[in-house]
Amino acid sequence: MSHPVPITDASRGVGLAIAQAYQAAGDRVVITCRSRSAPAGFPSVSCDTTQPDEVSAAFTRIEEQHGTVEVLVSNAGITRDKMLLTMTQDNFTSVLDTNLTGPYRVTKLPARRMLRRREGRILFISSASAIYGHAGQSDDTASKACLSSFARSLGARARASRGHAERPLPRSDGHGDGGTGRRGTAGPAGPPEGDRASCTVPHLAEAAYITGQALALDGGTSMGH
Repeated sequence: MSHPVPITDASRGVGLAIAQAYQAAGDRVVITCRSRSAPAGFPSVSCDTTQPDEVSAAFTRIEEQHGTVEVLVSNAGITRDKMLLTMTQDNFTSVLDTNLTGPYRVTKLPARRMLRRREGRILFISSASAIYGHAGQSDDTASKACLSSFARSLGARARASRGHAERPLPRSDGHGDGGTGRRGTAGPAGPPEGDRASCTVPHLAEAAYITGQALALDGGTSMGH
């Protein structure tokens, strides 16, 4: 690909693993960072996905400096694990703002360009909590379940006839970067979470006939869901 591949919040963990995989394949990766510095070897822009003005400025800058976005990986996400009785409204709304409204914000500008050109790929990095939930993560579960429906609506319903594809990719552990892996897999322990994502996500950007799908990289834990 000659066009840039922006990956949100990819300074470490799963996002960084995906960025390294794209870069190894010869793609021009641009990392967005909120507070951490970008790893060496990657161009970056500052972007807090909870701030609409920052998102708009970041993607305008990416397109001005690196070209039109044809592949976007929406990876930014947080957790604020608490049981419901101790979870404050601020806890709940901050998780939804980052995990659900954040992807909405980062999708709008690239999606407009993609629709105009009738091509493009948007991939959302989600969580296994969207499938079967986790104790103490009602906020994360709500945000990621809604993210899956958001992606299906965009990709499989409203845009599929125009060649526009979005896919939610559940992580296996219900957490953001560096999660703790609360659920086991159906078979032997699999590769690290970042390795699973980095082996899969870049290939999906080339899979034009896949749209609105949730691919669980969890060793079979969610089979039947």
